[in-house]
Amino acid sequence: MNEAPAYNSSYILGISLISALGGYLFGFDFAVIAGALPFLQQQFGLDVYWEGFATGSLALGAILGCIVAGSVSDRYGRRPGLLLAAAIFGVSSIAMALAPDRNAFIAFRFVAGIGVGMASMLSPVYIAEIAPAHLRGRMVAINQLTVVIGILVTNLVNYGLRNQGDDAWRWMFGLGAVPSVAFVIGAFFLPESPRWLLMAGRGEKAAEVLGKIGNRAYMHEALDKMRASMGTVQVQGSYADVFKKAVFPVVLTGIVLAVFQQLCGINVVFNYTPKIFQSIGVSQDGQLLQTIFIGCINLVFTIAAMLLVDKLGRKPLMLIGAGGLAVLYIIVAMMLAKSSPDVAWFLLAAIGIYAMTLAPVTWVLISEIFPNQIRSQASTVAVLCLWAAYFVLVFTFPILFEKFKDHTFYIYSAICFAGLVFTWLKVRETKGKTLEEIGEVFSAH
Repeated sequence: MNEAPAYNSSYILGISLISALGGYLFGFDFAVIAGALPFLQQQFGLDVYWEGFATGSLALGAILGCIVAGSVSDRYGRRPGLLLAAAIFGVSSIAMALAPDRNAFIAFRFVAGIGVGMASMLSPVYIAEIAPAHLRGRMVAINQLTVVIGILVTNLVNYGLRNQGDDAWRWMFGLGAVPSVAFVIGAFFLPESPRWLLMAGRGEKAAEVLGKIGNRAYMHEALDKMRASMGTVQVQGSYADVFKKAVFPVVLTGIVLAVFQQLCGINVVFNYTPKIFQSIGVSQDGQLLQTIFIGCINLVFTIAAMLLVDKLGRKPLMLIGAGGLAVLYIIVAMMLAKSSPDVAWFLLAAIGIYAMTLAPVTWVLISEIFPNQIRSQASTVAVLCLWAAYFVLVFTFPILFEKFKDHTFYIYSAICFAGLVFTWLKVRETKGKTLEEIGEVFSAH
């Protein structure tokens, strides 16, 4: 009787958690600006344009980081890419804390963005390539969980530092060096991705890694499926392959989902919480306190997403997220127009829906829908577009909010409705399928 595949769940969880430390640092750099902006505005005299650029410079660096990550991970492997991202996080955190003026701060935040961009691409791809099909959704969602833990912890630290004087923002940024060191140490213990090893012609090493993830039956089954999916295609794809007719529809789906995850508008609530609540007369202490409430809701609903993504499926969650945000933004706009403090409840509801749906599921889909041969390149393109969309969102929000005030949220509502229609028509369910089976499903459509 043939042995059934079995899995080393504790080992899979351990390496997923270490890789997902990149998500924690992503969350730190993403969230720290919200608490620091009021201090930066005073220190550097930021107007709405510089406020948007200081926030969005992280995204510009992340675009470069995606390109660097794709090149490094293809040539040297996923693990060296994660190590480099961790080092960049540490150096940039200290540099931002010591920035002598506005231009230096923005330059160092751009460098931090390079680390964020690398981690945002490599962590979910690495986990997707390590985890067996039935665990992949939850394991990739761990990356999103560490992102939101990073956001919450950073918001708590920011709140604790709020009364430490004009230089409180320097401590906010400098403390990012601590988790960076932990990430560097942890990354040394990660195995290389077995799919990358196989594409690099190191089949024996790939088998060794798969043998740690599961038993011999799983190792042989996984190797057979990987080799079959590679067929006669060259070991490594190229960026030109991403735009070939056979795969570009799948790549375009990933790009649209990535862009939608940002332009849906929720990240203005994360990055500009003080600004939104200042507009209805909330004190600075109250503004920073709201960031903690947002972080808590974000964490609770991300955990819910981890329980649902491999049960309910990817497509239903995406539809719930797009439709729910479209409705909630209309209510938020109406509440802001009346300067009602009750707007906080609807903003928290929007955060909760996003955290349970679009936030983790988009990363899961980006990590799994592309064919093996071009996964790294296609993921790079999709995540690059995601960060470009994030820059557009956070750069334009202070300008739009100054001009249109509450009506700005009607724009985001319309974008969410468009995302709902696209998801309904174009996204295919991937729950429970191997990466190789997913490639066949999307190629068929």
